[in-house]
Amino acid sequence: MSTDAQVTWLTQEAFDRRSAELEQLAGHGRTDIAKKIEAARDEGDLKENGGYHAAKEEQGKIEARIRVLTELLRHAKVGATPDDNGVVESGTVVTATIQGDESVFLLGSREIVDAGSDLDVYSEGSPLGTAILHQRVGDTVIYTAPNGREITVVISKVEPYTP
Repeated sequence: MSTDAQVTWLTQEAFDRRSAELEQLAGHGRTDIAKKIEAARDEGDLKENGGYHAAKEEQGKIEARIRVLTELLRHAKVGATPDDNGVVESGTVVTATIQGDESVFLLGSREIVDAGSDLDVYSEGSPLGTAILHQRVGDTVIYTAPNGREITVVISKVEPYTP
């Protein structure tokens, strides 16, 4: 049984993209890395075989990504893009003044954004995310950061994320 903290909101497009990535890694990705490891083993002494160690490291990264994607997709809530109603919710891009500095970020999961995006992402469960979730444009929120500082946030714009 999953809790709300484990649920990740994804658009259908993001869900499909991550599903395809998982399928590729679990299929061709595993097959290709197994071939690389086998070829490196055939070269001889494994202690000083850089190709073998690099392939084993790559295998570890692939397996870790497969675990992450499996959990993400298992607990994903697939839904439509949020309404453009000025309310902060998962899947919205928020423009806010935080301690006097303007910041633009996505509230949601890094898995929603395209790989090349430089948009900052905060989860709904982060201190900032928890503080601003369900707030509206014009609202001011004060929350306590993990370091104990009081942080003031003024929400100036909220719009649905579009890839």
